[in-house]
Amino acid sequence: MAIIIPDQYHIEKQLQKHRVHCITPQQANHQDIRPLRIGILNIMPMAETYEFNLLYLLGRSVLQIEPVFLRLKTHTYSSSKLSHIDEHYVSFDEAIKEKGFDGLIITGAPVEAIPFEKVTYWDEFMEILDHAHEHIAATLGICWGGLALAKYFGIEKENYEKKLFGLYPTKNIDRNHRVTGDLDDIFWCPQSRHSGIPDHILEEEERKGNIRLLAHNDEAGYVIFESSDEKMLMHLGHAEYQTQRLVEEYRRDLNRGRDDVTIPVNIDLEHPVNNWRSHGQEFFLQWIKKCYLDTPYEI
Repeated sequence: MAIIIPDQYHIEKQLQKHRVHCITPQQANHQDIRPLRIGILNIMPMAETYEFNLLYLLGRSVLQIEPVFLRLKTHTYSSSKLSHIDEHYVSFDEAIKEKGFDGLIITGAPVEAIPFEKVTYWDEFMEILDHAHEHIAATLGICWGGLALAKYFGIEKENYEKKLFGLYPTKNIDRNHRVTGDLDDIFWCPQSRHSGIPDHILEEEERKGNIRLLAHNDEAGYVIFESSDEKMLMHLGHAEYQTQRLVEEYRRDLNRGRDDVTIPVNIDLEHPVNNWRSHGQEFFLQWIKKCYLDTPYEI
């Protein structure tokens, strides 16, 4: 239906160009609709340039969405435009004082090689997860965000010798699940990460009844899985990425002279083709539906 963004928002024209209907908070107040309030803890590098990836997918929903960008008080945002962060991001504490959230999204972050406990904002992050697990109907972790959710349940990641990078055909292994059930039997999924969780560990956690495994690739491992209470969903890929993103990341790493640069697999660097767009749209549409159905009316 519509996504609520501030007047003169920096990517409004880009969203409109991609057929996402945008309205201001003032316009939303004149409509007799309670929007779904989705918190977005965006800790990606250059945070302001990443926002479109999520707003595009959230804006495809038939529901009215109010995104709230959240900032960490213990994170410096050194690669982001601080004036933009100051103007458009609020702390989690400030946000929940106003009203609750129907859903929470936690993005990836460039700290995969660092042990969780040594990440500078880890204590603050864990406090947010404690609140989310208790009070928010649905939390989605993307890439590092998904690994961090797994850590919240005691499941540790391991670092890779080489980056898992490119497009991977991924098997939908649970056709009865209400978020992933109607994904294609085999769908393409972008991966861009230096760490993951071994299959045998996740399979043992499923046998214990702690998680539910939802999607798998032989090289990437289990890509999508969920906590047993269905409140926290982990997607270790990047269904939200735009067509050029993997190519841009590859060229960025080359320019930085990194010694662990690998060429992304299954993608033409000169003429990349987006074969995961439908996966991203279906996944986010169904997750938003879950937020709507699982949120108590009194929120």
